[in-house]
Amino acid sequence: MYTSILVPLDGSSHAEKALGVAAQLARGAGATLHLMTVAEFPPDNIGLFTGGTAEPFSEEDREKLAAGMKEEAGKVIDKARAAVDLEGIEVEEVVRQGRPAECINEAAESLGVNAIIMGSRGVSDMRGMVFGSVSHKVSHTAGCTVITVT
Repeated sequence: MYTSILVPLDGSSHAEKALGVAAQLARGAGATLHLMTVAEFPPDNIGLFTGGTAEPFSEEDREKLAAGMKEEAGKVIDKARAAVDLEGIEVEEVVRQGRPAECINEAAESLGVNAIIMGSRGVSDMRGMVFGSVSHKVSHTAGCTVITVT
């Protein structure tokens, strides 16, 4: 059935529940799980929204921000690993930086996964209502099976 499954994680309870479902499927099929999190880089004009100026980030600021975001992404994966029994399952970790839906689809294609299993809601419900949820975007644009867990 499935030999390779991508599980996007964002620290939400929905993502952990999706990982639980993915672990059951992977264990039964002997599939590899790819645990992925996306560090979403803020736009250069973020200052406009925080009362500052529209000055772009300096290269040094970008590097510091990226390092901190990657560290946080690792914590998201560690938290999910602690919440779900993954013993006996081959697990690989993937950290990307960019727009979540795009990064998830790109990773699914480059890894050659058979399925993406993800939570229906992430940590930012308000942003999802305004801009459209990541799971909705992925389910309409992915080149493989997408299973959304509620």
